[in-house]
Amino acid sequence: METTNPSQDGIRSTETLGPDDLAAARAVLAAASAVDGREAVSEAGRLRLRVDSARPGVTHLVQRQEGVPAGYAQLEAAEGRTTVELTVHPDHRRAGLGRQLLDAALAEADAGPVDFWAHGGHPGAARLAEEYGAELVRELRQMRRPAEPVPDEPVLPNNVTVRTFRPGRDEAAWLRLNALAFAHHPEQGSWTEQDLAERLAESWFDPAGLFLAWRGEQLVGFHWTKVHPDGLGEVYVVAVDPAEQGSGLGRALTATGLRHLAEDRKVPAVLLYVDADNPAAVRVYERLGFTVHEVDLVYRVDTAAGR
Repeated sequence: METTNPSQDGIRSTETLGPDDLAAARAVLAAASAVDGREAVSEAGRLRLRVDSARPGVTHLVQRQEGVPAGYAQLEAAEGRTTVELTVHPDHRRAGLGRQLLDAALAEADAGPVDFWAHGGHPGAARLAEEYGAELVRELRQMRRPAEPVPDEPVLPNNVTVRTFRPGRDEAAWLRLNALAFAHHPEQGSWTEQDLAERLAESWFDPAGLFLAWRGEQLVGFHWTKVHPDGLGEVYVVAVDPAEQGSGLGRALTATGLRHLAEDRKVPAVLLYVDADNPAAVRVYERLGFTVHEVDLVYRVDTAAGR
């Protein structure tokens, strides 16, 4: 599948993106985003789109048709399964290229389950899923609410205090709690020092929007907020130590971040992502006025069983 010339038609598989492949991948993703109204690759995937930046377990598939970028897929192998995000340039859709990309991804993957994302529940992905006999295994909901009305002043549990993040001092405590709180989460719980450092280096990062809850010297919760380039706010990550579950800390931290986004950052609305199979979190967000805006779906193909 690897080609000797990055400009040749077909699908090129590479673990390290050179300048030509990087430009092609970015061109496909930009065109798809402009037409679909959403990103085709997650934030984590977009952070991997750098020249000569290889990540363990990550493979890039760059597709060209008639000499121009036509499709892109990113594979990540971890914990016995492969996760795939892919899209086809809008000018080349409905010509079988998505099927070619998925076939290439399945060929690259080790035997076992292959999960592929359908961001926004894209109908093209649903058609592919049906054709390949894929099983729907995950529904990630994007929920939104207007920034107003601002939540009431949060009430913290006894002996818990909140302050903002201190770069260079709080990273280790944050990573420990993130791993603990998201031990069973397929993406968030596996963050490394590099993953955190990459996000802290992003232009949108603001330490004043990352709230840390402490019980004495122990970090027991956090709410990381984000403001997008279009001005939309986000409940980026909320985490609570399992020992604090039921104390009201998660709700208090969520309210703290929402008040910051509305009053300090003046955002018009706030979004968040939550798994549909986490009904407790969904209920908390619904009580805060969030409603479902759209859904991202994950379909699974078992390559060991064949198609």
